[in-house]
Amino acid sequence: MTPEEVGDRARSVLVRAAGLAEDAVTVGRSGGEAHARATVDVPPDAWRDAVRAVRDDAELACDYFDWLSAVDELADGFDVVAHLWSTSRRHGVLLRTRVPRAEPRVASVVGIFPGASWHERETHEMFGIRFDGHPDLKPLLLPPEFEGHPLRKEFVLASRVAKPWPGAKEPGESEAGGGRRPIRPPGVPAPGEWGTTPTPAGAAGVGEGPRGGTPARPARERPPRPAPGERPARPTTTERPAGPARPTPGERPTGPARQEPAAEPAPEEGDA
Repeated sequence: MTPEEVGDRARSVLVRAAGLAEDAVTVGRSGGEAHARATVDVPPDAWRDAVRAVRDDAELACDYFDWLSAVDELADGFDVVAHLWSTSRRHGVLLRTRVPRAEPRVASVVGIFPGASWHERETHEMFGIRFDGHPDLKPLLLPPEFEGHPLRKEFVLASRVAKPWPGAKEPGESEAGGGRRPIRPPGVPAPGEWGTTPTPAGAAGVGEGPRGGTPARPARERPPRPAPGERPARPTTTERPAGPARPTPGERPTGPARQEPAAEPAPEEGDA
């Protein structure tokens, strides 16, 4: 089945089996050309029923749970995404639902696919989305004392605060200045907004700290290279220390004289 056929079949199954209205189900196609998937968006309250219907339908038969994660859409909330695959039909489908940012929660699908357990635990840990009905949403990757959700776009990246972006973007732009002002990605605070941040070299010049930051570290100075006439001359072949002379062809090398063993004394008369 093509992604379009999978999407149309999923829509009809969800309308019939899950009792959804046709306008409540949005069908599309993901990128990837030959690896494209049908995308099916459903309301949050129909999430568990949609997963079960796609699994149990004879034509879709998406019996393999591949992965589950989320996407931070900022003010629009979070998209919970699950990829299901059919081992017999050899096609897949991306099921999606959007939960509000103020109270991100959706039903757990562990009862349908037990393998979704640690996927939901990771999504809960990284995005703060609650999966109702999950048996144990304990931390999976982070220590228990960790605060916040690292994959939310408003989460402050402390590593970028400790080590600011250098600011050099193009070849030829050095730490001495002249670079473009760096563009901060989500999660990277501006200097002075979170702690004491050094001003990146190239954004305002070395030694300047205009937005509440400390002066940037100056560029490392290297010792000048000596002029060609000042370099020490290399030793010539005549100045090299002489080694042992090589023997001429046909001449055997001389060495220590070989010592012959001493002759045994002749036996005296009567020693027989």
